[in-house]
Amino acid sequence: MLKPINDRVIVMTVEKEETSRGGILLPDTAKEKPLKGKVLAIGPGKLLDNGKRQAMDVKVDDTVLYGKYTGTEVKVKGEEYLILRQDDILAVVK
Repeated sequence: MLKPINDRVIVMTVEKEETSRGGILLPDTAKEKPLKGKVLAIGPGKLLDNGKRQAMDVKVDDTVLYGKYTGTEVKVKGEEYLILRQDDILAVVK
């Protein structure tokens, strides 16, 4: 498993439906990038100038929304993950 550092968060994207409302199957090229994911791991927090760490606002198993073009996509053992900074997370879904 990946272990994030500082204020990084490991997210597994939540896949959207593969058909349109009318029942038409959408090819991969027509799908939008998912903007929702489940937090799998969090780092210890951002290191501040005074040497202390800023607490993380998200926790493991949170479902989060993030920006469309944020983060870095990585593939580990056939699974795709997204590594984000905590600042790239827009909201936690309750």
